[in-house]
Amino acid sequence: MNTRRNFIKTSAAATVGMLTASPLISLAAKGKSRLKNFGFISGIAGEFMKNDWKGTLQKAVDFGFTELEGGSNFASSPKEFLKYCKKIGIKPVTGGTSLDPLTKNPQKYFDEYNELKYKYFVIYWPWLVGGPFKLDDCKKSADILNDLGVKAKANGLTLLWHNHDKEFHQMEEGLPFDYLMNHTDPKLVQCELDIYWVKKGGGDPLEVLKKYAGRFPVLHVKDMASGPDQDFMCPGSGIIDFKPIFREAKNQGIKHYFVERDKEPDPMGCLQSSGAFLKNIRF
Repeated sequence: MNTRRNFIKTSAAATVGMLTASPLISLAAKGKSRLKNFGFISGIAGEFMKNDWKGTLQKAVDFGFTELEGGSNFASSPKEFLKYCKKIGIKPVTGGTSLDPLTKNPQKYFDEYNELKYKYFVIYWPWLVGGPFKLDDCKKSADILNDLGVKAKANGLTLLWHNHDKEFHQMEEGLPFDYLMNHTDPKLVQCELDIYWVKKGGGDPLEVLKKYAGRFPVLHVKDMASGPDQDFMCPGSGIIDFKPIFREAKNQGIKHYFVERDKEPDPMGCLQSSGAFLKNIRF
């Protein structure tokens, strides 16, 4: 595991070589299924996107990425963004914001995302408070999500909310995650499930997938370091076993997998190693 955990510290070329030669990858390759498409959230490479968004996207495509979350703000216009993405073979699928700006002017965001031809609209922080969450906080958020879900659907978009670890911390009655899932309309509100944050909060990503099958059209894929801090890691470099998770996701028809890691010190190295891992994993 030390070799896997440390590989992103090596050069980009060595990273791919280590992944290809890894016994874990070789074992994974014996499976029958693979990810046909996978993407990344543009924020993981924010500075690179800011300096050269076209070159950064081209490198991501070279690494095997076929889908994109966000990133349109780096182009001069939605038209330019879509034209270039089509040219190099990467498809923008979704983007998002937090609850507060969306509630102030939802139509502005809906119009923008329709122009970008997005399919999903993600609320990355579906709360009016910072947590820990109480039952009353959950009731307020669920009502707002249902209302925004109606408006998003009327604009041809599917509304998603994104979880963190705090949704898996106990409140007066159960878990905030369960409350939001059970008190939002499945026809209007779905979830972009972040695998890492489920585990960080003490939950089991595989069991969550099974419990709420059909509610997760999009997964956020990042890994977890061993040890007490349980820090972010790039997919394939930590302790999370993605094979059973991806197998269940495939069985449910989930098609979108986005690499996401906050404050990544080596963005392009992470994208390259993640791309190699996700291309090679079999489940």
